[in-house]
Amino acid sequence: MNDVELIDQILNGNMHAFTFLVNRYQKLVVHITGRLIQRRDELEDVCQDVFLKVYQNLGKYRNECKLSTWIATIAYNTSINYLRKFKKSDETIPDETAILGKLADFKSDDYEKTDLHRYIRKQIELLPVQYRTVLTLYHLEEFSYQEIEQITGMPEGTIKNYLFRAKALLKEKLKFVVDENSLKIVKEISNEK
Repeated sequence: MNDVELIDQILNGNMHAFTFLVNRYQKLVVHITGRLIQRRDELEDVCQDVFLKVYQNLGKYRNECKLSTWIATIAYNTSINYLRKFKKSDETIPDETAILGKLADFKSDDYEKTDLHRYIRKQIELLPVQYRTVLTLYHLEEFSYQEIEQITGMPEGTIKNYLFRAKALLKEKLKFVVDENSLKIVKEISNEK
């Protein structure tokens, strides 16, 4: 069933169709909100709130963008609003020197692939909100710069800058652990979350 048919079914009261929509886009919503909201109990609440907003506003969807982009926008905005309401805003202005200090060093010379995966996931989680969000949207969800701009409201130049900085920070911490394929590993690992 394509998105248009799915939306029609939901708007006609078919709750099974909405369950199908949730299942189809659950991974997307968890990826986006999970990069912003890192406590599991809070993450679940925010994800539920996202799908509630999707359901309540589905009649306003006008097919001007892909449904995934529209849902991602709701997930991003809901997460940002949650952070503004309940969290300190200490992550809003990234200081790369402080970030590098916060990122942990990988100390083991003899590591297992799972340890490396855990280490890289942890490094991504320690990045500032903007960096990990852009990294997730671009590399994991494979949105274009224009779609990320639509989702986040950030200008394309800012998106490219955050993406470049996030990769540079990760590469700095990973240079002694992995080779040039580190970003492929980062992408692979992040998909496992």
